[in-house]
Amino acid sequence: MLKSTWDNVGAVILAAGKGTRLNATDKPKVMLPIGGNPIVSYIVTTLEKIGFTPEQICLVVGFQQEKVRDYFGSRVRCALQTEQKGTAHAAFTGMKIFPTKIEEVLVMGGDDSAFYTPGTLQWFIQEHLTNKAVLTLLSAEVENPEQLGRIVRHQDGKIEIIEKEYLTEEQKKIKEISTGTFMLNRKWFEEMFPSMPPLRKLGEYGLPTALAMARDRGLPYQVITLKNSEEWFGVNTPEELAEADSRKRKTVL
Repeated sequence: MLKSTWDNVGAVILAAGKGTRLNATDKPKVMLPIGGNPIVSYIVTTLEKIGFTPEQICLVVGFQQEKVRDYFGSRVRCALQTEQKGTAHAAFTGMKIFPTKIEEVLVMGGDDSAFYTPGTLQWFIQEHLTNKAVLTLLSAEVENPEQLGRIVRHQDGKIEIIEKEYLTEEQKKIKEISTGTFMLNRKWFEEMFPSMPPLRKLGEYGLPTALAMARDRGLPYQVITLKNSEEWFGVNTPEELAEADSRKRKTVL
């Protein structure tokens, strides 16, 4: 894929979380090491491999932000999320610092994107651009989705993201989950975000709501499925951190 094709695409990586369940008291969760390097470093390197420049990569930082800034230096730009108000708020915070030429934005979690390949990102970005969607979500089929929200595809073609707290018994059988990786049309998202309602119970602003808003307003959106589900790997527990470390060491060797 030629670099010049994507001069109008930026990437926002969510990197503000604390990682409480991982006992990460002295550094952000995304800076915990796997394979000898911080979790979030792998996705930055992958973006660089497909031609993204520092002005096209934004890390949204918060807790212990200086650890992220010091590690990456001039390789990325950083945007400070002063309050943890959810993934949609973080995406909005990050995309605001891009130059005006950035019209489409890739949004990913810094803690679950370390195994994405360059080819997968290229394919995902191109699918979004080709279909002229305002929002494209990457889904994955996983064996054990218990702690995850599900993608519900209705017979009329409409698609929902149902958070795990609200799943019916029937929906709990679904294996297709949201990876939390999105492509967003910047103009649409920035204009829509101020009117986005917060998530029930949590009071945060979540990216799943953006899909619902695109759908309910009749705008073009899509959910496409990751070809190799093992490329998405969330790190939320000490066990998952150990597994991610083991997998990275095998791929690095």
